[in-house]
Amino acid sequence: RQAVRADRDGTLQVLPLAEAADRLGGAPHLLCNLPLALRRLGLARAVAFDLLELYAFVRPVRFLVPTPAGLLQALGLAAAAPEPAAVARALRQAAHLLCDELARMPAAERRNAAAIAQAMARAGWPWGEMVAAALDAETIAGGSLAVWTALPEWEEGAPPPPPGDRPVSEAEAEARLLALLGSDAEPRPQQRAYARAASFAFRPRARPKAPNMILLEAGTGIGKTLGYIAPASLWAEKNGGTVWLSTFTRNLQRQLDAEIARLYPDPEQRAQAAVIRKGRENYACLLNVEEAARAALAGVANVRDAIMMGLVLRWLAHSRDGDLAGGDFPSWLGGIFGRGRLAALSDHRGECLYAACPHYRRCFIERGIRQSRTARLVVANHALVMAQAVRRRDDGEPLRRLVFDEGHHLFDAADSAFSAHLTGIEGAELRRWLRGRETARRGRARGLLTRLEDLLSGDDTSWALLHEVLDAARALPGPGWQRRLVHLEPQGPFEVFLSHVRTTVLARARNTHLPHSLECGTEAPEPRLVAAAETLRTRLAGLEQPLATLAGRLAAFLDDHAETLESGSRGRIEAAIRALTLRAELVALWREMLAAIGAGPAADVVDWFELARSDGRELDVGLHRHALDPTEPFAAAVLAPAHGVVITSATLMDRQAAEADADWHRAETRVGARHLVEPPRRLSLASPFDYARQTRVLIVTDVRKNDADRLAAAYRALMLAAGGGALGLFTAIARLRATHARIAPALEAAGLPLYAQHVDPIDTGTLVDIFRAEHDACLLGTDAVRDGVDVPGDALRLIVFDRVPWPRPNILHKARRAAFGGAIYDDMLARLRLAQAFGRLIRRGSDRGVFVLLDAQTPTRLLGAFPPGVAPARVGLAEAVATVRDFLRGTSSG
Repeated sequence: RQAVRADRDGTLQVLPLAEAADRLGGAPHLLCNLPLALRRLGLARAVAFDLLELYAFVRPVRFLVPTPAGLLQALGLAAAAPEPAAVARALRQAAHLLCDELARMPAAERRNAAAIAQAMARAGWPWGEMVAAALDAETIAGGSLAVWTALPEWEEGAPPPPPGDRPVSEAEAEARLLALLGSDAEPRPQQRAYARAASFAFRPRARPKAPNMILLEAGTGIGKTLGYIAPASLWAEKNGGTVWLSTFTRNLQRQLDAEIARLYPDPEQRAQAAVIRKGRENYACLLNVEEAARAALAGVANVRDAIMMGLVLRWLAHSRDGDLAGGDFPSWLGGIFGRGRLAALSDHRGECLYAACPHYRRCFIERGIRQSRTARLVVANHALVMAQAVRRRDDGEPLRRLVFDEGHHLFDAADSAFSAHLTGIEGAELRRWLRGRETARRGRARGLLTRLEDLLSGDDTSWALLHEVLDAARALPGPGWQRRLVHLEPQGPFEVFLSHVRTTVLARARNTHLPHSLECGTEAPEPRLVAAAETLRTRLAGLEQPLATLAGRLAAFLDDHAETLESGSRGRIEAAIRALTLRAELVALWREMLAAIGAGPAADVVDWFELARSDGRELDVGLHRHALDPTEPFAAAVLAPAHGVVITSATLMDRQAAEADADWHRAETRVGARHLVEPPRRLSLASPFDYARQTRVLIVTDVRKNDADRLAAAYRALMLAAGGGALGLFTAIARLRATHARIAPALEAAGLPLYAQHVDPIDTGTLVDIFRAEHDACLLGTDAVRDGVDVPGDALRLIVFDRVPWPRPNILHKARRAAFGGAIYDDMLARLRLAQAFGRLIRRGSDRGVFVLLDAQTPTRLLGAFPPGVAPARVGLAEAVATVRDFLRGTSSG
């Protein structure tokens, strides 16, 4: 619990944290990662020369782990994390090295960099004057903040011809795999078997709505990524078609990008042949960037916004694809400046102007859409693939060849895609989209009038419809609706309905004193609630009808002027038609949900009321609807139109039945295969790792899991015994935070860095990067960490799970539990989550690790989650600590 401070003359001081906080709060210091330092020193704010900001300016798209050791390693100043005293001295050297790089910057880049640095200096960036001097900014002319004007423009091409139907044989798939691996690769017979089996999805299908589907369960270490890239890339090349590779986590998207580089080592060829796609909300919107930059760097915004925008402009000029949520963007900037600020730079509210935008021809999103139409491989995520099918995001053909990696997440991804929410936030967002911003607050929120006025010029009927839409939108929640609901002062039919829902939830829900979200069923509603629902349903009809009619008039205009419309206008009209149609369909679904209140919903959906809260603060309220089995609409919209589908994961099956067929049946149910006319092929390949030798699984029997002190003591003892390299998993954020507060002093005193999701101001992906880089670090996290960690080697040698990850017992789960087997369904979900967590532990043949579950009540029937040959032992905490220490030091038997 100490800090090291170096004076200008190199004199070192070891300070208690309290004194270090006083020093940092009193005068600017040179440091690395200011937000993390502020949290650990207990400070709200301070001015400092943060080396991460300087690094992001000098090397805007170069990766680094945002810690002192990571910075020094990226600069070639240290091979590993040195002692604190050495770090304190080296940070000054790092600053000089980065400034030297600025002085050597090519002239073409220096002009705009100098303009940005001068604007940041005027706004108050501590580094500003130093950076401007290093760039010799005073003598450079012609620089501009408008870096977006230098981005290349995309060009519209002819529609690609339909792909051919030449099959990929098993032998061809294996040959392509061997070519990707190279002659010096270690032999992996299971990987060859995997590639051969995956080739089945790359043959012509025999019947309509009957894709060639194969379910491939591949244990960790088989190398499934290259196993499916091999036949997928070969089919794309042979047939001139596109294969979509879909993942769930950003970590796997990055891994896929790296593996594709083996196939296309030339960057220019790779840019043409492979594209990474995500939803619009992930990319920098150039119009938003322009408006934010002009405000921030003209002195309108605060200094932190100015610094952030300067660094964003530096990145934008070099970015490969404009992805703010991965790729080459320094994701740790979100922790420094706030993820909300960065999110405001994307189009996350559907406000895109399309061809009316002055930056349309340079738009990263539009370029990606066009590239994906001719690319050989498109790396996407499950959410985007489903949006393509459900919400018609692009105007291309249905996706014909698909690989779903992390297939165990398909059920949850479909659950999100095929759901509807009639809530305050959703209603307010629709009102904003229709009417634009209605308050004096700064920010862009262009309504429908701004987006369509030039398209409707001269069409009096369409103008009348537009104003009818805008008038009907007044029924939706307006600015300040959350405050009015809390004070029981609703305005308009939507807010009145929400007020009755809120009252119903508070009256019926249990444990209303807890700070968590509350919910209740829609059965036997009060007459006042039914009346409010009917009034709102009627008012929404007045919004749905003109929305749909306006979309129809635009479609007719498109047909009538097909020969004369230029492509930009055509694209705008088509986008407007899709957007209006989707909103009309959403309002129609809301009306259907309202009609079901009191009458009972259809048998295939689940409805409930919910009051969303966080730490006791009310966030949202409304009516929710989810499909009872979301894989049924997923199969109809995504799987059935496809010609070939690979669904793969290390944990597709829950191996508990006496017959393997029953295990496969449950797997097919989870991914939607049961809803297709042809059954899928199946193959399961066991991991090559010797889990019985490489791992130990311990269930601790003498720790009371509901006692926060005892639970934290167990985490502390186990992590100290392992000497770090420990991942602590939690099923609740509150327990994570309570444990972190209790164990941080002891771990830091032992020299073991401790990081935590929901505590540290760092995004999850960056936390994992830090954990991977720091050999003896400890990391606490929840579901996102459990599913997204890929840490080979000794940096992860211990996993501690606070309790059995049972599914949350809410209304939706209750309905699915009844539909899918009762307690058997609960057990399956818990086993699969345990298996996924355990799978993080061993990533290569030389790894060793211990998995500890701090839940004495763990049923024996759940222990099948662990690989064959691994015998979980029920032990006391003292024995568990000794086993961790001895096994990781290599002294245990076996």
